[in-house]
Amino acid sequence: MRVYLPLTLPGLATAHTAGELGSGPLTAYAVTPGLREWYVSDDIEELEYAALSRAAAASLRLLAGDPEAARRRVVVAVDVPDGAASADPDRSLDASALGEVRISGPVPLAKAAAVHVDADDAVTDVAAAADALGAADQGDDDAQFTVDGAEDHELLWFGVQEIPNLIG
Repeated sequence: MRVYLPLTLPGLATAHTAGELGSGPLTAYAVTPGLREWYVSDDIEELEYAALSRAAAASLRLLAGDPEAARRRVVVAVDVPDGAASADPDRSLDASALGEVRISGPVPLAKAAAVHVDADDAVTDVAAAADALGAADQGDDDAQFTVDGAEDHELLWFGVQEIPNLIG
């Protein structure tokens, strides 16, 4: 099963040094029954993109909580055994938890398929979005517009072998 783990660049550096993305439990995003139902699509590429987008939004939340981190969203795509990731059935149709899964055990970085990171030209919008996230959560429409502006930027694809260049 392909899962998408949200990180920050410092988190990616820590994972690179440790050789694992964390010992668990970890929150990730995947194509779950709830995500399938919400997006009403059978196109696996569309659904995977939706899961990646959910992880990018979670990465933005991590950035909002870490003012020292570079303002670039990071998502690591990892292949895990099917039983390693599970969705909470009580939250499966909650819009805020769409695609959310929990991974109970360690995730070796060697299982990563790719790393997705914002380009340099997204930094200003991502920084503004991270700053506006709290107000957007409180219902401020202008702040939500700013948060949505970060989503206008596609994450770039990098091979796992490129991690040292990303964190260097």
